[in-house]
Parts: sequence; C-alpha cells; structure tokens
Amino acid sequence: MAKVFNWQLNRETEYVYEAGRPDKQFAGIFDLNKCIACQTCTMACKTTWTSGRGQETMFWNNVETKPRGGYPQTWDVKLMEKLGQQSWEGQEYTGETVFEKGRRDMPVEGYLPEDLDYAHPNIGEDEINKSLETKGLYLNAMPTPFWMFYMPRICNHCTYPACLAACPRKAIYKRKEDGIVLIDQERCRGYRYCIEACPWKKVFFNSVTRISEKCIACYPLIESGKIPRCFEECIGKIRIGGFISKPDAPRVDNPIDYLIFERKLALPLYPQAGTEPNIYYIPPINIPTDFLRMMFGPGADAAVNTYRGTMERARETELEMLDDDDLKLIGLIALSNSTNNTVHSFKLIRPTLEIVGYDESGGELIRVPIKEPQYIREFFDQRNQVYRYNIT
Repeated sequence: MAKVFNWQLNRETEYVYEAGRPDKQFAGIFDLNKCIACQTCTMACKTTWTSGRGQETMFWNNVETKPRGGYPQTWDVKLMEKLGQQSWEGQEYTGETVFEKGRRDMPVEGYLPEDLDYAHPNIGEDEINKSLETKGLYLNAMPTPFWMFYMPRICNHCTYPACLAACPRKAIYKRKEDGIVLIDQERCRGYRYCIEACPWKKVFFNSVTRISEKCIACYPLIESGKIPRCFEECIGKIRIGGFISKPDAPRVDNPIDYLIFERKLALPLYPQAGTEPNIYYIPPINIPTDFLRMMFGPGADAAVNTYRGTMERARETELEMLDDDDLKLIGLIALSNSTNNTVHSFKLIRPTLEIVGYDESGGELIRVPIKEPQYIREFFDQRNQVYRYNIT
C-alpha cells in the first residue's frame, strides 16, 4: 500500500496506488435544504443512460430519504458496520478507512449487495426517523423530534476510487483531464470486485452483458463545457457543477472552491471511508447535528450555522446591508442551474446586487439577481379584457 494525503481526513492514508491528482477534477455540490425528491434528476439520467436490457433496476442517479431509505438497501448502515469505530480528533480522522481495513485477498473492505437490495429504489421514501405514537400531535418549534430529508446520489468520482483499487483487470481508470472515473467495458469481465469495494455502491452489474457499469458524469457534456444531465434538469436548482482545485491551491473565485474551502459549507459524504469523494453536500439545517456529523464529518455543525445564519440575516436585513460573504453565498445558490454551461468563476456585482458566472476563458455566461424580483400584474388585463387568477 502507498501513502497518500487525504485532505478531507487531514492525514496520510493508505491506497493501492501512488498519489496522482488529475489536471482538473470534476466536482459537484448538492444543497440538501432544497431537494424535494421530485426524481427529475433520476429520470433524466435513466432515460439518457440506463434504459437498456439488464439495466431495469439500475439507477446511476437516485434520490433516497434519510434516515430510512437507501439504494441499495442499507448500504450506509453496512458501510458503518464495516468501518467499525470511527473517531475524530478535531479535524483529523483517527479511525481506519476502507483501505486500511482491507484484507490480504481484497485490498478494500466492503460487501456485495444481494440482487433484491436493488429491487426497491424508493423504499423508505418520506418515512421519518421514528413513528408518531400519539394522535393530535402539535409541534410549534424547529427542529422537531421528527425529521427526514432527501439525499440525491451519483458516483462521487473519488480522488482515490475504491472500485479502481479493487479491480484485478485494471478495467477502471480515472481520466487525467477531468478526474472522471470510467470502466473500460472491453477489459471488464464482470468479477464484481468493484461493486463489493465501492463504499457508495454506485457501480452496477448488468445481468445481460455480464459486465459492470456506472455513472460517467455525462463526460460528453463535460467535454463541451456543459453540466451533466442530472444537474441540468434539477427542478429545485440544488446542484452546482464544476471543477474543484487541488486542496493546496483553491481559488476563491471558483464557485466550487469558495463553498468547500473558503466557506466550508459543502462537505463530503462519509469522508471516513477514505476515498476522498468529489460530490459535496450542503447539510440540511433542521436535522440533529449528531446525525449530520456521522454523515459529513466534524464540519457539519459549522456548516449548518453558516447556512442558517446567512439565511436569517437575509430575511431580517436589507440585502444592501449584508457583507460580501453573505451576498456571495446567497448569489451562488441563486446561480446554481441558471445555466447549463459549466461556471468556472464568479464575481459579485455589489452596486446592482447581481452575481455573474464566467466560462473557462473569462467570458460571461450568466448574470442573475441575488434576490429574485417580484412582478405584480394588474388583476384585470385591459389589453386582453380578461381577469387574472394569478397576479404574481
């Protein structure tokens, strides 16, 4: 095993291969405060990539309800069991990763789900954390003792992919130009070690072709400067797509870097697995923080406070009175999915309270107001001689 530095764990960890970060790394940020589980992302992916034979129960993108749901079932519970005791000292993870718990015959600790684990992708949907045992319950404070939230998931295109480490055929590779993890389907023989190794269970076995398949981050779109289909079609505008810089050289004008490194608002899912995933989440603010710390690490409390504090100040104060950090955060949330192009940099225009997104060459892609304008129309339309039922 080689020694590599995992910045999410703030220490060196073991990995099968020497460290070699790509020139650019595809990354995404999902705001869990805005996801409504409409499944538009799921269907966009399904109709684009997995509508063939052997792919009937294959969802490269799925949305599950936490804490009850999971696809495949109980994937996260079993990951926690495999990792065992997980401890942090400040920002440093002192437990073992899936690579450090690996066996002689298998370099990554994992498990192979049963076929039936994939049969019910929406199991647990909208189920809360515990049953409502009394009738006529009245709740007048937040957070309540009853909670749930939606968790959209795709392949994390990890910096240290467990699937790649486990493949004896070397059929899985990580592209140097954008960090996207792909399977060479001509080399794959369907041994399914990749499925066993992946902590997130985002590699799938096609029972017809007898080889493995996975999310490809819509790389033909990425190559043409666009965002993936599940990002583009998101109704709630929860997704921000782009590229993350190397951890020792973040750019504050990069939306991804700003939310991850500067504001420390977007966090990796189960960083203790040790793969350094590149899909990040803004934690939901009305969920018990001990549960969020388990999922997103020790930065969960600060991220919740940052998000909640910014939104409360925005409600209570005129936008002109907010500082630049608050305006940038609100603006980037408004900017997400406002264009199907990849935003490489952004700028706050304070005099007009706008946020501007730019492409890789510095050309302007999109300009949106930080606060959505509201237009109130006349109840009676003089030109068309009709009454309006909706005037806003």
